[in-house]
Amino acid sequence: MRHRIVIALGGNALGETLPEQMEAARSTAAAIADLIEAGHQVVITHGNGPQVGMISQAMTELSRNHPRHPMAPLSVCVAMSQGYIGYDLQNTLREELLRRGAPRPVATIITQVEVNPDDPAFSHPVKPIGPFMSEEEAKACAARGNDVMEDAGRGWRRVVASPKPKAIVEIESIRALLEAGQVVIACGGGGIPVTAQEIRLKGAGAVIDKDSASALLARELSADWLIILTAVEKVAINFGKPDQKNIDRMTTGEAEAYAKEGQFAPGSMLPKVEAAIAFARSAPGRRVLITLLERAADGIAGLTGTVICDDPAC
Repeated sequence: MRHRIVIALGGNALGETLPEQMEAARSTAAAIADLIEAGHQVVITHGNGPQVGMISQAMTELSRNHPRHPMAPLSVCVAMSQGYIGYDLQNTLREELLRRGAPRPVATIITQVEVNPDDPAFSHPVKPIGPFMSEEEAKACAARGNDVMEDAGRGWRRVVASPKPKAIVEIESIRALLEAGQVVIACGGGGIPVTAQEIRLKGAGAVIDKDSASALLARELSADWLIILTAVEKVAINFGKPDQKNIDRMTTGEAEAYAKEGQFAPGSMLPKVEAAIAFARSAPGRRVLITLLERAADGIAGLTGTVICDDPAC
């Protein structure tokens, strides 16, 4: 069967330097092209945690060394990350499809996502951005007025507010391109966070969770599948322990129960599972696949990955 699919790529999967990103984009393009070649309609989202942090740091250093350049708002840094990540993804995917004799237009949409200015997340920064740091580097970062936290046992990172997405501003443009047969890259980095002030959209100092925004996008596009690509082939309970158990399928109720038990790390798997629950419950028959990038096609075929759905019989 042919499906409408939203694919959510992790920002960490795209490397931490421009050469790393280009190489990662090529392998990403090959995996996504498999799905497009099979006839599926595809929309791609991506994270930007490492990238937006580096952009913010670079713009801050520019402002310090050249005071006539003002500090770049975080919303602007998100927009920059959308542009240069989308540039690499759309070009490598276009090349891959041409190489296979299956040409398809690929376009990146600079996407704004509305958030609530009163969202309590603005008072409790938890979203990691930028590169990993040692504890000593984290202390120095905190001394400069930044919030930092330990990120799921992988090191220390700067953290910023992560409000919930309310609406995708460019949804009609995304839908029009998709229905015209194009491959669309949208909601990069969770979207540029904006608040509505009458007819004006004002950028917010935050980063929206990519998986949460992807679930909203998939719902608005009436997608059949949301594929969340991560660093593991399957979701597991008791992760990293002798009794670790990989999960092939689970209902939204089971996923919710595991989340309440604390089975999923807040900085890594938990937001993915929460996004999966939200999308799977948004309409009958909707499914979520969590797996490795290179196993996405196998996951759709039911050969691997973790599938989450609302109906126990799905």
